[in-house]
Amino acid sequence: MSAAYGISPEQGWVALLETRLQQEYADIRVVNASISGETTQGGITRLPALIKRHQPDWIVLALAANDGLRGMPLGIIERNITTLIELSEDAEAKPLLVGIRLPPNYGVSYTERFYTLFETLAQQYQISRVPFLLDGVALQETLMQSDGLHPNAKAQPLLLENVWPFLQPLLGD
Repeated sequence: MSAAYGISPEQGWVALLETRLQQEYADIRVVNASISGETTQGGITRLPALIKRHQPDWIVLALAANDGLRGMPLGIIERNITTLIELSEDAEAKPLLVGIRLPPNYGVSYTERFYTLFETLAQQYQISRVPFLLDGVALQETLMQSDGLHPNAKAQPLLLENVWPFLQPLLGD
């Protein structure tokens, strides 16, 4: 969703975030390192080099949806998100964990335990968390692409509004 799947990158919520930050915090630069289809393991593989190259003050961790959609074991997903948080904190970057819900066809037990992973880890590490990136979007057909999983261009400003209240307080630190 952060890689702007199915829409032009300029329409995505990360590009909209960059525009907002340029207006309100001119000295903050956004690096969108998202890759469509990325998993938490892929994030672990790529994050150290990205940190070294960009030396970020903040890292928005919007990963795990693809892990869940592939039915990966929750223990592995939790361990991977933990590693991503710790890599961020070791680099003295403030992580923002972005939560996601899975479609109900994965079963109530799996989907609920998946969703609560984000809350549990945010509490454990005392970091900020966006409860659900697609809040107000996921169940609106007019805001979703035909696959029912990815938000369309019309939804992107709403995604930014879901992230902004949790990101903005971090920027003031």
